[in-house]
Amino acid sequence: QLQLVESGGGLVQPGGSLRLSCAASGFTLDYYTMAWFRHAPGKEPEGVACVSNSGDSTNYADSVRGRFTISRDNAKNAVYLQMNSLKPEDTAVYYCTARHPRYGSSCHTFDDFDTLGQGTRVTVSS
Repeated sequence: QLQLVESGGGLVQPGGSLRLSCAASGFTLDYYTMAWFRHAPGKEPEGVACVSNSGDSTNYADSVRGRFTISRDNAKNAVYLQMNSLKPEDTAVYYCTARHPRYGSSCHTFDDFDTLGQGTRVTVSS
């Protein structure tokens, strides 16, 4: 069974940092483009960060560019999201998602990603 397990969420004050982790089971991430999405109450899901299968190409939503950094370690079958300078509007459930190689390896769009985990909640509040 293909599964992604997210961890690292929690409550943090504005300006603080969190590092989210995503561990894959049932498949290897090597050939998959990976992305973090978030879903805040009352809003549409939003793709926030993408990394190509090799790790040499990334893309970010304008709302997080310069504050968030996505990375991957294919040897550990894991993906990470370092979140700095957090704002209350970053509050959401964050999901690690995967895009099958048949859809290409580009991070130009956040299309065709599958959500395979339960997400981890991030709350930014004082």
